[in-house]
Amino acid sequence: MFFLSSIRREPMFKEGVRNMAPVAMGIGAWGLMTGVAMVKSGMSVIEAVAMTLLVYAGSSQLAAIPLLVAGAPFWVVLATGFCVNLRFVVFSLHLRPYLMYMPRWRRMTHGYLTADMSYAMFTSHYPEPASTDEQRRAQEAYLTGGYCVTWVSWMGMSLIGIALGNLIPQSWGLGFAGVLSLVGILCSMATSRLRVLAALIAGATAVAAYALPLKLNIVVAIGVAVLLCFWIEKGFVPNPAAEDDV
Repeated sequence: MFFLSSIRREPMFKEGVRNMAPVAMGIGAWGLMTGVAMVKSGMSVIEAVAMTLLVYAGSSQLAAIPLLVAGAPFWVVLATGFCVNLRFVVFSLHLRPYLMYMPRWRRMTHGYLTADMSYAMFTSHYPEPASTDEQRRAQEAYLTGGYCVTWVSWMGMSLIGIALGNLIPQSWGLGFAGVLSLVGILCSMATSRLRVLAALIAGATAVAAYALPLKLNIVVAIGVAVLLCFWIEKGFVPNPAAEDDV
């Protein structure tokens, strides 16, 4: 990143790093198990490293891996990855007023590097876009500091996971440990009644549709949870932003 050398000197860059640091371990654990899962699924080390560096989307990677191994059609893999990461369309729309003043290459860089937690931290810290150049630079510095932590944690531990997956026998049960890591991350994100309900609906639907081929039960579960929760939010939650935490 050409702008990182100057923006990291901003005070808000360090604050973004500090605020994101507590969740780095959880992000790293997820990256570690994703790296192991890629290698254990039959991908070569080169393929796994390339997927980690280019895709940088843990949930989509985990959803796409069994489809790639099963030889699923290309459109099914793309559709699954799109559905799993559909939330980033919402993130992008929300961040648009914050970033539209930047050149396209910088907007694309921020789009690639911004992840779930860095987006959540940033929008919580800055509910409204800046109105002056000084404020804009502070906001960009804070966002950059946050996603630097997530990127380093994810990439570092994912590469370690790829190395471990290539060396450690499958019988050690690292795949199950990966499931536990994802469950822990999911629980940490269930901070409202609507989110808990969405997780329950998605889980029940995924189990009910388990017989579908090519892991399409995941896609169906996401679609059902999104549609039902959207309907519930519109019809029964007058002010979603003010919903009580669980």
